[in-house]
Amino acid sequence: MRPLLAALALTTALTLPGVALARPVTLSTTLTQYGGDGAYLALYVTDPAGKYVGTLWMAGRKSKYYEHLSDWYRATGGDLAQIDGITGASVGAGRTLEITLDLADALFDAGYTLHIDAAVEDMRDSPNEIAVPLTSAGAGTPVPGRRYIARFSYDM
Repeated sequence: MRPLLAALALTTALTLPGVALARPVTLSTTLTQYGGDGAYLALYVTDPAGKYVGTLWMAGRKSKYYEHLSDWYRATGGDLAQIDGITGASVGAGRTLEITLDLADALFDAGYTLHIDAAVEDMRDSPNEIAVPLTSAGAGTPVPGRRYIARFSYDM
């Protein structure tokens, strides 16, 4: 329950004053069969200007590896407070990470972008593996990754 509350707090803060409308959104990330250890993933949002807004989820619990999620790490300065309560296990090759969060309606169709950085031990890092605009029309449309992610989609 704590991850849901953290994500709701992040997204509720992004809504217009006096309006706190949110909807459950399921994020589904399926990894390729890359043949390595579990992948660390950082799912985060940037605003229309490309500025970091907040982290939605971190897959992988050992903070010593977070610097390999280089775009996320640069955007947050490695601040672990950005992921307090919103972490889970790393994701194995060929597996799917599926999480449902309440995201503010204000994030959709307003120029916000969801990013996923990926890293696997003893393999190349993949910053900005996925960058997908958050739009109502994009819901349910699978997006291919560049290296470790076979496909990503979100459903509302």
